[in-house]
Amino acid sequence: MTEFSQRPIEDFCCQTDGCPDQGKRGMGNLCFRGRGGKDDQIRMILCKTCGKLFSERKGTPLSRCCLPVQKALDVLQHIREGCGTRATSRLLSVHRDSVTRLSRIAGAHAKSLHDELVAFSPCDRRGSI
Repeated sequence: MTEFSQRPIEDFCCQTDGCPDQGKRGMGNLCFRGRGGKDDQIRMILCKTCGKLFSERKGTPLSRCCLPVQKALDVLQHIREGCGTRATSRLLSVHRDSVTRLSRIAGAHAKSLHDELVAFSPCDRRGSI
């Protein structure tokens, strides 16, 4: 079981562009419908609003990742600790292109999440008179 497989349906939202419920959690429009990926470990989610089926990993840094979840998380942990691409590749027996791809995707994901959170953070009044 992966860490994603433990999450309840309320934690997810529709990832389909143009869906009226896109990005809205807990709307009651999602249900699990089958499994996909190697060994059928990735749950598929159906949006009842738009009728589209998507992976529980869609919209995450692990989307379309072929590595086992724990191996991918280990790669990201090494990168976070400042280990280089080639060293991470060598230490974890992962191709350097996989390390680079995960790093880029996770970085872009973190940036967009940061920008979203900063946009809605309260103003800092410490510097004002």
